[in-house]
Amino acid sequence: MRLKTKPSFLWALLAFAVLTSCATRKDVVYLQDTGNYETLIDKNQFVNKFKVDDLISIYVSSLDPEASAPFNLFRGSSEGGFRPEQVDYLVDQDGMIDFPVIGKLQVQGLSPDDLREELRNRLSEYLKDPIINIRLRNFTVTVLGSVTRPGTYPVNGEQITILEALGLAGDISLRGERTNVLVIRDFNGNKVYSRIDLTSKNMTKSPVYYLTQNDVVYVEPNRAGIKETSLGANVNLTFQVISLLVTTGVLLLTRL
Repeated sequence: MRLKTKPSFLWALLAFAVLTSCATRKDVVYLQDTGNYETLIDKNQFVNKFKVDDLISIYVSSLDPEASAPFNLFRGSSEGGFRPEQVDYLVDQDGMIDFPVIGKLQVQGLSPDDLREELRNRLSEYLKDPIINIRLRNFTVTVLGSVTRPGTYPVNGEQITILEALGLAGDISLRGERTNVLVIRDFNGNKVYSRIDLTSKNMTKSPVYYLTQNDVVYVEPNRAGIKETSLGANVNLTFQVISLLVTTGVLLLTRL
């Protein structure tokens, strides 16, 4: 009788563990403290700024194309139907780029608008009313951990929030911790670790609500996720032991 009751007892215990490991509403809902029709003013005046190793695209144009041509670098030629490729500028370890005619230009710590204004002032003696288009070419964010699609994602615009980044990764899974999301940010070779609570409306005030280029977002497992992982490992070990015992028993019986 004992042999018949043990398996049912084990399955009941397994079912109980699975049910008790389920995530609750408090574990998975974003912005839990917001009221109905509540209006929040975004006072986070975040502006993305250039860093060392950034790749920047700068294109200068004016009413006189020939006058603005020296300020744009291209590789290749238009011969044979090929279109020349514009050369981007790499921010060196001193935070500078080497711009045509002007020479060395400090860009580290400048926003795109700051750099645009600086170039407009520098080019005023060569061009009349220059139009300057600037774009960060290496703006990517990496999302890891308990999300649907972990990976590195390119950012098309000049800004991205942590919620938008998580949206690119398919959102946090039900087993992901939303109250303590880690953001790893690089400041000129120094790693800064910050945490943000996505269940609170105050997350918009966080310095990592808006992400910068090459930020890493890590979502750790919540209590349910940890229990599930632990349970899975224990169940797997149990089945391995049972399989070993069954195999041993069969071998012993065949030798009798």
